[in-house]
Amino acid sequence: MARIVMKFGGTSVADLDRIANAAKRVKREVDAGNEVAVVVSAMAGVTNQLVSYVDQTSKIYDTREYDSIVASGEQVTAGLMALRLQEMGVNARSWLGWQIKIHTDDVHGKARITAIDGSEMIERFGEGQVAVIAGFQGISPLNRIATLGRGGSDTTAVALAAAVKADRCDIYTDVDGVYTTDPRIVTKARKIEKISHEEMLELASQGAKVLQTRSVEMAMNHGVRMQVLSSFEDLPGTLVVAEDEIVEEQIVTGIAYSRDEAKITLVNVADKPGVAAHIFGPLADASVNVDMIVQSVSADGKKTDLTFTVGKTDVERAVKVLEDNHHEIEYDDLLADSDVVKVSVIGVGMRSHAGVAQTMFKTLAEKGINIQVISTSEIKISTLVAEEYTELALRALHTAYGLDAE
Repeated sequence: MARIVMKFGGTSVADLDRIANAAKRVKREVDAGNEVAVVVSAMAGVTNQLVSYVDQTSKIYDTREYDSIVASGEQVTAGLMALRLQEMGVNARSWLGWQIKIHTDDVHGKARITAIDGSEMIERFGEGQVAVIAGFQGISPLNRIATLGRGGSDTTAVALAAAVKADRCDIYTDVDGVYTTDPRIVTKARKIEKISHEEMLELASQGAKVLQTRSVEMAMNHGVRMQVLSSFEDLPGTLVVAEDEIVEEQIVTGIAYSRDEAKITLVNVADKPGVAAHIFGPLADASVNVDMIVQSVSADGKKTDLTFTVGKTDVERAVKVLEDNHHEIEYDDLLADSDVVKVSVIGVGMRSHAGVAQTMFKTLAEKGINIQVISTSEIKISTLVAEEYTELALRALHTAYGLDAE
């Protein structure tokens, strides 16, 4: 007997037929003797509609009321799932975030979970009951509904799995696992059977859309085993586990890309102490997240060109902040370019193997792809290239690292 948290995303519960299909999967686990909790998202499109209602009603809205409204989508799905399970002879009931006491901070719209009391859930497991939980929501310190931001139901599921000490957290979605890269672009991409939390976190943060970054980070911190599965096909999924569970580590596990990047270059900035603080301090104050940074110093050492990346949605705000601080930064020109893409190769095997970066740079050079910015971490190398080369870069690198399916 295992204790399993099963999470179904919006496309998996998009209508009554799909809710019924998901319920069959839950019943299968129950019939196998497992203890089961189910976390559900709102039906596909519902959250967007609720957000639209808010926007049409109030342009500058109270975020507490916003949370009260948008959290209702998951409440409907949880009730419908519980009813369907009951119709199938499964002992089930729905729970909202405040009933379980999923405690959050008070940052409405993007709250973070601070604690979950799993004792009552565990007691209900002992009675053979399936808990159907509305994802994406909790209760703030002031006793108000607080939502966790987009993708928050994944975070709910992982946090609950940690709280009840589940053996596994199964994430059911519209794909059948995690692939070495986007199979829509690289037809030779193959499904990964097992991947470490750390690699999955890098893949998610660098553009892979399969799992929400916060949920993977929480799973890594709490040692929660995850599995990505298809809601629509009975196929093996991808296990996301601690690194010590992976017997043979690949040098490169996967290749991610993100079209959400934009590049900003400040030309001829004075190369002196305090300049970086004048640039990145105001950007941080304006909630502009800076990612990749590269600096090139002139021959006389007095001037530097500083290039960095921000999210595409932050470009206009970033440019305005830099223009407003022109007198302190003292640059000659400001160049912004949104026609770029970040391509990243990721793998824990990089720690113990040399030449990974050389392969990347050589492969891109052979395809005539110019590298604009480079950043690295212990298990990742990211490059910024012109967006028109996205597909070519992915296919070439996928082949170069031996990831193509046979």
